[in-house]
Formats: sequence, structure tokens, C-alpha cells
Amino acid sequence: MELENNNISIDSEEEYFRKSYALELQKKKQQINDQQRGYNELEEERRQVNQQAVRTPGRRGEMIKKEEIEKEFTRRYKEYNNKK
Repeated sequence: MELENNNISIDSEEEYFRKSYALELQKKKQQINDQQRGYNELEEERRQVNQQAVRTPGRRGEMIKKEEIEKEFTRRYKEYNNKK
């Protein structure tokens, strides 16, 4: 029974981490079109996470961050294309 409680705790901690990181990513500026100028904060975050993942492979935090960054890029790309 205690093991199940630990799994629930881990799942809720992971969910909290995902949500808070996703909110943090939404605040970052990123140019979506193909111009060579503008903000690239989200892309820089992706580079930093990838570098950290190379240093510490298999860490759950970096895996979650990668997933959330890709979701944010996808969300922004769809939003950008819907405005056209």
C-alpha cells in the first residue's frame, strides 16, 4: 500500500513540474517565422536542455523538459498558422 502512495506522490510531483515548466515556457519569447532576427529564448532553452541531457542522460527532468518544449513549439506553430 505504501508503494502505491509513493507512486501517486511521484506522479503528482511530475504533473506539477510539467505544468509549472509549461507556464515558464509560455513566457519565453520566440520568433516562429523564418526571419533571421528576433527573439529566440525558447530555442535557447531547448539547446540548454539538450546539453544538460547529454551530461546526465536518462534523467527524468530533462526528458520532461524536452517533451514540454516540443509541445510549446507545436502550440505556437499551430497558433501562428491559424492567424494566417
